[in-house]
Amino acid sequence: MAHRNTGGHDPVAESASGRTAPEQAHSHRGYKPAICVFCGSSPGNDRVYAKTARELGRHIGEGGYRLIFGGGAVGLMGEVARAARSAGAPIIGILPAFLRGVEPPLKSAEELVITPDLQQRKSRMLTLADAFVILPGGLGTLDEFFEVVTATQLKVHSKPVIVVDVAGYFAPLRALLDQVVAHGFARPEIATHQDFVATPAEAMARITLRLSVRER
Repeated sequence: MAHRNTGGHDPVAESASGRTAPEQAHSHRGYKPAICVFCGSSPGNDRVYAKTARELGRHIGEGGYRLIFGGGAVGLMGEVARAARSAGAPIIGILPAFLRGVEPPLKSAEELVITPDLQQRKSRMLTLADAFVILPGGLGTLDEFFEVVTATQLKVHSKPVIVVDVAGYFAPLRALLDQVVAHGFARPEIATHQDFVATPAEAMARITLRLSVRER
């Protein structure tokens, strides 16, 4: 497993080829598209969350996709990653250095990219991923969701953003987005920046469709 610090130019992070860690990460483009999953580092208080995370990971692996995730072996992120790895997906974890003691890295990841902070972690995820799936999580997950949809709104990218609304968990988020539009702080088209679905199977179907259209 490769452990790399991507915080700027670091000779220690270079390989024998002389490429820095960010450049090495792009060498994985020979695989099928990469799906970045944002989700909780905790399991939540309902078993359906972990079950859904495992189901998503299995779909990612069986579909031949790669997984990009938060790097930790704990909570829903660990469930997604282990299931994806078991189903044959190459997985890349991206973890800020200060969280290594809080969220122990998943040992079965092909790569573990260590960043100096959360901001660079999100930047690496945004760059490497071809699509994003959001599962239930806490403030960090919500922060990541708003990061990618804001980037969509600002036309930084046009990558699919799919929210899996497990057991109605994200109903308040949908209501908040409607509230933002209703009070004139965003245009109605922000509803097109993300898709809300009920199951991992639906999420993967949306991603497959969106990516196939983009490649034409």
